[in-house]
Amino acid sequence: MRAAGLDAWHDCSELAVMGYAEVVRHLPRLLRLRRNLRERLLAWRPDVFVGIDAPDFNLGLERTLKEHGIRTAHYVSPSVWAWKEKRAANIGRSADRVLCLFPMEPPIYVKHGMNGARYVGHPLADTFAMQPDRDAARHALALPETGTLIAVLPGSRLGEIKRLGMDFLRACALLLARRPKLHFVAPMANAACRDLFAKQLSRVSAEPEAGGLRAAMHLVDGRAHTALIASDVVLLASGTAALEAMFAKRPMVVAYRVARATQAIVRGLRLLKVDRYSLPNILHAALPMSHAAHVLAPDLSGHSLVPELMQDTCTPVALCDAVLAWLDEPARREAVVARFAELHEQLRRDGSVLAADAIDELLAEPR
Repeated sequence: MRAAGLDAWHDCSELAVMGYAEVVRHLPRLLRLRRNLRERLLAWRPDVFVGIDAPDFNLGLERTLKEHGIRTAHYVSPSVWAWKEKRAANIGRSADRVLCLFPMEPPIYVKHGMNGARYVGHPLADTFAMQPDRDAARHALALPETGTLIAVLPGSRLGEIKRLGMDFLRACALLLARRPKLHFVAPMANAACRDLFAKQLSRVSAEPEAGGLRAAMHLVDGRAHTALIASDVVLLASGTAALEAMFAKRPMVVAYRVARATQAIVRGLRLLKVDRYSLPNILHAALPMSHAAHVLAPDLSGHSLVPELMQDTCTPVALCDAVLAWLDEPARREAVVARFAELHEQLRRDGSVLAADAIDELLAEPR
């Protein structure tokens, strides 16, 4: 966006805070930031304000702007199917348009009286080929052209890597002990993430049972999509990376761990309304399987596509076993990859063009 001429008032990294307990520590700064934006935007009075994701930050800002006669759009519907459907009505009071990435979302808004939701498809679905080229990806990253490669994505935030990195690396050490010819590729989101993960790698490599891990682990800067395509199986932190691995047609093991205080709040208030956490599993449950998919993989109907290891179940041994299960079950891999391709097709709609069209439509409406 900067390259296209955006005048950036603040960097988006200022909003990179996850979890209830974590947000509390940053709340005064975030409130000051939002107040500053509100004052500048009300003085500027743009034709339309587009809040991109960050619903806890953007929706309150959008509501104020809408009350002052400024058109508002929210790009990326909050997960109303996971966190109380009734939020859809409140979102409608903030946004004239809600741009939805998934087809099951607009009907929820209609159900709660909000008719401005539009399904535009997922922009990431347009960036991945339907048949990704594994060999070309390995060549691009200077990775071994033969043998089994595991992509390791411990998160794009320092907090995620602090909570998951050591367990991921110890799982890789266990895998290497079982399969000495394995290689690993870990794409790092930025220099700070690379520095932290490299320090963790040094610590784990020094452990007696982790011989050879340092040589087998290839760290790369960015290029996560290429690393996913280059791999055979992916070990990742729950989030957008799971969707990216699905578009890359790579079987995955999904893991996550949040602060204990955040877990207690979510459980105590019964905020989460789903029993699946990763987007491949959620989409598999929400979107219909074709007849061809049923014939190819009847055992997938009604079941999760990928394993999810959360909180206390996220251990090095469990992660290792889940990755090995993918390596040892080629028929299961084939069935899941076929379902990934079907879900990819349903989300591939030239999403960025449709999003722009939806905002253009909003601008054309009378005030």
